[in-house]
Amino acid sequence: MTDPSPAERYARAQDARSHPVSAAFAAAQAFDLDPFQIAGCHALEEGRSVLVAAPTGAGKTIVGEFAIHLAMQQPGEKAFYTTPMKALSNQKFRELQEVYGADEVGLLTGDTNINGNARIVVMTTEVLRNMLYADSGALRGLRFVVMDEVHYLADRFRGAVWEEVIIHLPPSVRLVSLSATVSNAEEFGDWLDTVRGDTEVIVSEIRPVPLEQHVLVRGDLLPLFDDRAGIATAQVNQELMRIRSVKGPNFENNRRAQEYRSKGGDARRRPHKGGTRPVRSANVQRIERLDRPDVVQLLDRATLLPAIFFIFSRVGCDAAVQQVRRSGLRLTTPEERAEIRAVVDERVRTMLDEDLAVLGYFEWLDNLERGIAAHHAGLLPAFKEVVEELFRRKLVKVVFATETLALGINMPARTVVLEKLEKFNGEARVAITSGEYTQITGRAGRRGIDVEGHAVIQWTEGLDPQQVAALASRRTYPLNSSFRPTYNMAVNLIDQFGRARAREILESSFAQFQADRAVVGLARQVKEQEESLAGYAEAMTCDRGDFVEYGSIRRELTDLERLNRKDANASRATRDTRQKQLASLRKRMQRHPCHQCPERESHARWAERYFSLKRTTDGTRRQIESRTGTVARIFDRVVDVLSELDYVRLDDEGVTALTPSGRTMRRIYGERDLLVAESLRQGLWEGLDPASLAALACCLVYEPRRDESGDARLPRGAFRSALERTQALWSRLDDLERDHRLPGSEPVAVGLAESMHSWARGIALERVLIEADMAAGDFVRWAKQTIDLLDQLSIVADGPLAATARTALDSVRRGIVSYSSV
Repeated sequence: MTDPSPAERYARAQDARSHPVSAAFAAAQAFDLDPFQIAGCHALEEGRSVLVAAPTGAGKTIVGEFAIHLAMQQPGEKAFYTTPMKALSNQKFRELQEVYGADEVGLLTGDTNINGNARIVVMTTEVLRNMLYADSGALRGLRFVVMDEVHYLADRFRGAVWEEVIIHLPPSVRLVSLSATVSNAEEFGDWLDTVRGDTEVIVSEIRPVPLEQHVLVRGDLLPLFDDRAGIATAQVNQELMRIRSVKGPNFENNRRAQEYRSKGGDARRRPHKGGTRPVRSANVQRIERLDRPDVVQLLDRATLLPAIFFIFSRVGCDAAVQQVRRSGLRLTTPEERAEIRAVVDERVRTMLDEDLAVLGYFEWLDNLERGIAAHHAGLLPAFKEVVEELFRRKLVKVVFATETLALGINMPARTVVLEKLEKFNGEARVAITSGEYTQITGRAGRRGIDVEGHAVIQWTEGLDPQQVAALASRRTYPLNSSFRPTYNMAVNLIDQFGRARAREILESSFAQFQADRAVVGLARQVKEQEESLAGYAEAMTCDRGDFVEYGSIRRELTDLERLNRKDANASRATRDTRQKQLASLRKRMQRHPCHQCPERESHARWAERYFSLKRTTDGTRRQIESRTGTVARIFDRVVDVLSELDYVRLDDEGVTALTPSGRTMRRIYGERDLLVAESLRQGLWEGLDPASLAALACCLVYEPRRDESGDARLPRGAFRSALERTQALWSRLDDLERDHRLPGSEPVAVGLAESMHSWARGIALERVLIEADMAAGDFVRWAKQTIDLLDQLSIVADGPLAATARTALDSVRRGIVSYSSV
């Protein structure tokens, strides 16, 4: 008998009408809910927001799915599920469709719009941020927002978007924040509680599938920790420490090594069945590594497949696949190979044969049929999706991947192998962090399939078992804000809330919370006091006139009378001056229309409360202003730049307001928001043909490789003059930003301009990739970002340029760029 599908389980649970909501939902799950999941669900049922921090694979998303379940119980209510990546959004979209049906679930990822008005919508975080700024009608009825992988808030390029969403969501929306295990979850939860209201923090460090950690020494899988020492002590396996300390001309003949090898019956080690290899030694003993095919065979014999080998290099991943391929190793049965071919045929049937040939399709397919594959950012997105699906279906047994695979894609394995514990960060080789180690090894262990997961570290020269143990034992990484005000953020905040309120909102950011936790509390206090002030002002409203003005006169008169009584020894001249002031104030008070109001004293009591609270609020504002290095001060500098360029200006009442150019900038998102807006205003791109506009847009989103030379071929004609004007404008804006103590931006990057120009003109894929000197996956990624910017231009630009942008967009979104939605 087969297991019921998610839809069948959900339908069965819904029929159990005698169950409370939580019990109905629990009955629909494939596994019994863990304590942390139950706690999260109960918090949501009680109307609280939640932050759930738990290890990879622990089942955090169950709490998010329960929020969706609650929303679906009430007619007209909605739930949004946000993710940091389009690939994750696509995956979650398909999963929720299986449960609730295609009519109830939508997908919005910038370049994909499917059923956007559905009650459940999966989207990237940027899409939700844009909806909030646009005050989209789709927000009506929104009850829950799930923010998956919320630790992306630390990402220095995109992290600010998470904080913008958290701050701007309507107060009535309950937030479900799902995070990897971070060391300061409580601090982050305190901030959420401050800006969102009642938020429960739920931290779990328990993996549902225990993780066994091994070190692969030649053909032996040795436990990293000594089982006999007990869990509490987590003592490093002393055999590993002895191996590290062994010296001499021959490891095999070393006395301690012989003692170590004699323990072949020890249940804690797996004997190597592939023979021995001579081991060279210098002053410090050196142990040669097994070739990758031998490692794969070892894992296969020990029933430790499927496995993911993390190799911190795309070239290394591809080389590893070729190495296993050349060995002749085949891990699949004829039936599995037929199933693999069927899946691949369905996924690539719309691709052109000439494109498949350029992409190395036939060799890639042969590797898949052998049960091996690579997974990295250089791979065509459509090919990556196939690898992910086949691995989840247990058809591909071994994947060689870069660490990007550890960032949320649902690809659990029985075993994770790390060949090295260092990686190249673009400048130097550095050790991986405990957080990266936790994310990577978190892929090991499939719930409901594996009794335990396995992490295997390959022995390398200089490996220190103590350092490995420290990586494995530490409670991951702290979550630090990357929030900073942008020009687009500034104009949207000013447009919605005004400059003063915008500053207060920014004082509520997690960045400011971490810099000075007291400021966030003060900012929230000011907000609450302002709400009370508005209520007092309404209560003292007088039909005779402005009672705030009248109350100010009374207040000033009272303060002066008190001072006069208190300062009895003042000089005659001072007392005379005060008497004149008092007389003037009394006359003004008696002549004021509100003085004759029959409810004057009732209004006055509210006025006293108003002015007393206003004095307290003004004092609180001064405390906030006195803080140095605040986020709001950066915001002020951003607004000063916008003011100098006439995107904002003071209106007749002295209030900061948007100009027409500022209103255009509201809809321009990205690192180059100011440069794009100013280029449009100055008409720098007028008259460009679609291919040239696509190439120029690519220059604004492209980030060159560190080893990329500055010399690049450029399209001829109008493109070059438009590029020169844009570069000159960038230089002026960069100087202006630095004059205002802002960091400026990187120069416009032209390295991909010629290739994007060729692609937009319809040139064949093979020639374009040769021109670009770039992997297909990388080219698709930059093409997608170019499309995003062209889409913005098609909306905000005037007349002919908007039409050109739309044509350029269509010319870029062809062939391999259109094969995948990620």
